[in-house]
Amino acid sequence: MTESLAASSHSRPDGRGGIDAALVRRLVRSQFPEWGDLPVVPVEADGWDNRTFHLGDDMTVRLPSAAGYAASVEKEQRFLPFLAPHLPLPVPVPLAKGQPGEGYPHHWSINRWLHGETASLDRIDDLSEFATTLAGFLLALQRVDASSGPPAGAHSFYRGASLTHYDQETRRSIDALAGRIPADRALAVWEAALTTTWSHDPVWFHGDVAAGNLLVEGGRLVAVIDFGTSGVGDPACDLVIAWTLLSGESRETFRRALPLDAGTWARARGWELWKALITLVQKIDSEPAAAAVPRREIDEVIADHELFG
Repeated sequence: MTESLAASSHSRPDGRGGIDAALVRRLVRSQFPEWGDLPVVPVEADGWDNRTFHLGDDMTVRLPSAAGYAASVEKEQRFLPFLAPHLPLPVPVPLAKGQPGEGYPHHWSINRWLHGETASLDRIDDLSEFATTLAGFLLALQRVDASSGPPAGAHSFYRGASLTHYDQETRRSIDALAGRIPADRALAVWEAALTTTWSHDPVWFHGDVAAGNLLVEGGRLVAVIDFGTSGVGDPACDLVIAWTLLSGESRETFRRALPLDAGTWARARGWELWKALITLVQKIDSEPAAAAVPRREIDEVIADHELFG
């Protein structure tokens, strides 16, 4: 997640590369003097891969927080203008690309500001309607010509590629959590996911369809942000929100609205299981309250696997 409407009233230095509002002001003034007098304010709900700042009333500045995320700048600059006309919801529109400078080592972006707040259950009026709108967006994204898009790989953190990239990490996590989760049942979910592959032509995927990257206004989904892990390949990774935000009727609405086969849903469960497992390993002892979320998600994907196979 990288953008939201609400913004903090104070500049805050950040441990991730020392990126703060003062740095952003220097970069903008030196490279884009026409915008140099506009206020720079950190967004309230910031992301991990990038730091984002509100620039004036209508723009954001987005800076990768580490070298591993820097490739997203060129990708978003190149492909977002191509994707945007084909999509039913607004996505970030790049306005300018910044150069390394002022001690900051990476390229960075200035985008048009998108109004909305990050999605949460208390901000969504009708979760099934939200699920239908999101499914429509993902279908439209999958229909865009993918022939010139970037194949899934390191730049997408292997979203859209084979789950086998995370096989060892997932199995180690299951072993580490043995006795604290239903390990055998979790392993069955993972192994079922590995038995399937995307057998169609590669399609566009977003790569991080999470609540923090979905903006709502007036109770409805109004924009999708942060295409840093996007690419072309297997769209299964875009389905994990079925277990992280949706549930019950809204999950089934989402499932029915997406004409994807059982194997794709099995891989989607694999993607969600992997992320929930590694998160739980990190939090189970140090942050027991926060660990409740990945615990619940693991239980949900196990139940889903056992219901749908």
